[in-house]
Amino acid sequence: MARVNILIVEDDAKTADFVERAFRQDGFATVVARDGEEALDRVRVGDFDVAVVDILLPKRDGLSLIREIRRLGKSFPVIVLSALGSVENKIDGLEAGGDDYLAKPFSVAELLARVRALLRRASSVAEETSLRVDDLELDTRSRKVFRAGVRIDLQPLEYQLLEYLMRNRGRVVSRTTIMQHVWEYDFDTGTNIVESRMCRLREKVDKPFGRKLIRTVRGFGYVLD
Repeated sequence: MARVNILIVEDDAKTADFVERAFRQDGFATVVARDGEEALDRVRVGDFDVAVVDILLPKRDGLSLIREIRRLGKSFPVIVLSALGSVENKIDGLEAGGDDYLAKPFSVAELLARVRALLRRASSVAEETSLRVDDLELDTRSRKVFRAGVRIDLQPLEYQLLEYLMRNRGRVVSRTTIMQHVWEYDFDTGTNIVESRMCRLREKVDKPFGRKLIRTVRGFGYVLD
């Protein structure tokens, strides 16, 4: 079985060495980049299974780096590892295209567990490999989405949100349930991360086609039917 390749983007030498050593001891192959531009160069030529990215980086900050990774069409999971640990910082990291967020100081055991969870989620084989609701189609093998035969490009979290809605087609799912199953986070109930991501998803899945499939059920949640 091929080794998992991890990109570690961290400018603090001690932290980078500590994280790299932990991953290598756990059997992962690692590449370390000390600034955002070096990391971007690595992404352009390398083949990675997951990335661990700090936010406060020289030359190009972590959020800008993640956005560019997604713009390049790279869909591997990204976990943000940062000293900026407020709820707002976490939302910014996830909205930029990150898949998980771990604040410093951190437990290396938790970091390893989160990375393994992201890898399982990214590589899991679903019971249904082809999901369809009306003229909306999703292929879980290729992670491609089409509506009325038109390809829809989604960021990883948008894809996971849509897949979750399609697997629960016709069923109203609450905001809290979505956060637990898609983000695997228990955010403060005052945050609007679900609404924000749902709005972006509707812009891509519903708005160009003139007919809504995703509905808000006031006081309950969302349903796709």
